[in-house]
Amino acid sequence: MINRIRDIRREKGLTLADLAQACDPPTTAQTIGRLETGMRNLSIKWMDRIGAALGVSPDALVRSDGIAHPQVVAKLGGGGPEALAKPRDAIAPTEIGGDAPLVVLAVEAATGPYLAGDQVWLRQIDPEDAARAINRDVLVPRKGGRFAFGRLIDRQGDRLGILPTGAGQKQQVVDSPPWLAVAEMLVRRL
Repeated sequence: MINRIRDIRREKGLTLADLAQACDPPTTAQTIGRLETGMRNLSIKWMDRIGAALGVSPDALVRSDGIAHPQVVAKLGGGGPEALAKPRDAIAPTEIGGDAPLVVLAVEAATGPYLAGDQVWLRQIDPEDAARAINRDVLVPRKGGRFAFGRLIDRQGDRLGILPTGAGQKQQVVDSPPWLAVAEMLVRRL
């Protein structure tokens, strides 16, 4: 088994100390470092604690060494692509989003910034948390099995104001949706 704690921690931009403090109960950066490098056994208890602190499922912290996994081999900056000192595992958004369910919107016709063939991956949140999705693209279920999709521009009580992605379209108001999903990732084939 390959330990992926360091890759996931770095992907989230956390230091050893940040992760140590995020654990419940908090631990030390030295302990996290030892768990990352295999100097200390990674038990189920530690996997649960670290997974919760990173917002991932505990099984995402390790992978089988017999299975090929996508690697990050370079980074692209203002000066062009640069090789990484050491390739690392690519961490899929499905592994770092936590327990909230993911839904996917398949784009069949170009609209706004989306092209035909795109997939928009969205994470479901409760309507009470809609304030953190303001100015983000969201998918909201409506009555009769329909949906509204676009930029969340307003929230008043149980009502959400959605501005569709197409040019010149009018705001849609959805009253008391059971959930909404915030866009997290765009998948576009080249």
